[in-house]
Amino acid sequence: MAAVPLLLGLRWTLTTSTRAMRRLVALVVEQLGPPIAHRSPVSLVLLAALAGLAEELLFRGVVQIGLARLLPDWGALLVASAAFGLAHFVTPTYAVLASLAGLYLGGLFCLQGSLTAPIVAHTLYDIVALSCVARLYRQKSPLLG
Repeated sequence: MAAVPLLLGLRWTLTTSTRAMRRLVALVVEQLGPPIAHRSPVSLVLLAALAGLAEELLFRGVVQIGLARLLPDWGALLVASAAFGLAHFVTPTYAVLASLAGLYLGGLFCLQGSLTAPIVAHTLYDIVALSCVARLYRQKSPLLG
């Protein structure tokens, strides 16, 4: 259930007619599509699991916890979320979306007191997002399918 808000955001990003989102989706498919388009579903799941685990350990388990020693919890959450967005800077739009996702994942961490929910939510989101990017790339390039 924790992945649902992230997946709804992905759905909106993929279906909205907003010019910035259309450009963002096209850029991500163009850049990320080639290296993942021919990967097996198992390899996409493993990649998503590794990314979800590593990023949550770093941004929530190290950065957010470390900042919470210096700042109030809400300040640590905001700074860690901004850092998450900057680490995902592909375009300004993507950085903002990633910051919002980081805010959500960091909030889950604060509410749960555990990294399990953010890791699982992040991993499930990445599985779906990587699968969508690979599918969109293959549809764009039918000779590759």
